[in-house]
Amino acid sequence: MSEVPAPIAQVSATVLANRRVGAYHQLTLDAAEIAVAARPGQFVALAVGGSTSSLLLRRSFSIHRTRPETNGSVEIVVADAGPGTHWITALAPQAQVDVLGPLGRGFPLPARPGSAVLIGGGYGSAPMLWLADVLRGNGIEVHHILGAATADRLFGVDLVAPEDGLIVTTDDGSQGQRGRVTDPLTELLHRTGAATIYACGPMPMLAAVTGVAQAHGATAYVAVEEAMACGIGVCMTCVLPVRGGDGITSMTRSCTDGPIFDGGSVRWEAIANGRVAVPSDALGAPAGTR
Repeated sequence: MSEVPAPIAQVSATVLANRRVGAYHQLTLDAAEIAVAARPGQFVALAVGGSTSSLLLRRSFSIHRTRPETNGSVEIVVADAGPGTHWITALAPQAQVDVLGPLGRGFPLPARPGSAVLIGGGYGSAPMLWLADVLRGNGIEVHHILGAATADRLFGVDLVAPEDGLIVTTDDGSQGQRGRVTDPLTELLHRTGAATIYACGPMPMLAAVTGVAQAHGATAYVAVEEAMACGIGVCMTCVLPVRGGDGITSMTRSCTDGPIFDGGSVRWEAIANGRVAVPSDALGAPAGTR
């Protein structure tokens, strides 16, 4: 079960740094009140635009890591993918940005020492590096698989701790092995005996990782990539069909009940091409779908 969310703070954060890393921007935000309460797997939501150009919806980003040595800064990794993220990636040092967090539930930690596999797709690897530090501190042996379409869309390869295992994949073979993150996963699970997988990245990747995990008796905890506009469970834009312990499927808010889920509980067959369908057997499904 994921950790209980910490109290949420809304702060006007100062941008301490904004540097280009491959295809992404890594921003460091002075947000001590958020940093002190945050846990790996949680996220922050940034208001977008100035007083005359603001957009209605916030943009949400996994926390890459917090930095106690800089009096509690928060780091995020952003892809310039539209007007909102373009505004964020253009923020200069000393600019102010409204930040809400920490939001959601963090990654659950294994109950006993062993091995874990951490999988990041593109900038989905951002929260994995912080999680690796925490797992290592709890006696867990860490193995990473970092993948992306091309080498410039990888993130964090140079940040993996020397003692951790690392496999890199790219779809075009421009760095590491040619292929997808699931290609080396089976052999890695056999070799390490890992029973726990953590993954963050595109939804099709998370579905594929879950499938491999289930085939090998492992548990996959996945950080889902859904549009989380408010971040606090009000707008209902981020609902996913998730099967509960009682076997009943509910349309569950990713922002408050996630973004971390046991991959085996997510109804992946209802999620395709960026669209989420309501399964006919879901609680509250329209009568016409039954």
